[in-house]
Amino acid sequence: MFNQVMPTPADTSPTRTRILDAARRLFLEQGYHATGVATILREAGVNSGSLYHFFGSKEALLVGVLERYTELLQPVVLAPAEEATDDPIERVFALLDWYRRGMVETRYGLGCPIGNLALELGDSLPAARTLIDRNFEGWCAGVRRWLDDAGDRLPPDLDRAALARFILTVMEGSVMQSRARLSIEPFDDCIAQLRAHFEMLEQAAQAQTGD
Repeated sequence: MFNQVMPTPADTSPTRTRILDAARRLFLEQGYHATGVATILREAGVNSGSLYHFFGSKEALLVGVLERYTELLQPVVLAPAEEATDDPIERVFALLDWYRRGMVETRYGLGCPIGNLALELGDSLPAARTLIDRNFEGWCAGVRRWLDDAGDRLPPDLDRAALARFILTVMEGSVMQSRARLSIEPFDDCIAQLRAHFEMLEQAAQAQTGD
């Protein structure tokens, strides 16, 4: 699931797309530093001239991969949850279930692509760090929209932006723990606690409105 083929923007050349898709998959499976340019060329079926025509360096290719993730966050990650249910709160849990299924399908061999790169790269590549942060912000903004759509089901004084960031933290942390244990149990435990938190928020909102 995390390694699925992503849709291709209409203005992207097939060669550039093959390079991005190969690099994206290899960075996810092996990590950025462990992936050599020669491996990317082989997997993409292109020569070095083609790669450097589109990307001046391996770091530039990483930036391209992160920009691709940013562009496709809505259609690939958020839209399936929106299509799965009309309930804005249940969309949060549909999104989290997407990550759960991805871990099970890959037998905990992969993780969140952006989270993996954030841990590996840290501050070593400033341009990449900025785009990693942009991906996280886009994820939170999408979840924040759902929380806004929940309206008075949540308390009016609730900081919904902070809650969206908390949900991201739950996802990233639970994915990491499940990968370390090679078990879905830590993930399920964390999501159960998040579910309980939402139930308490909805109860608080009902108490405030008197419904």
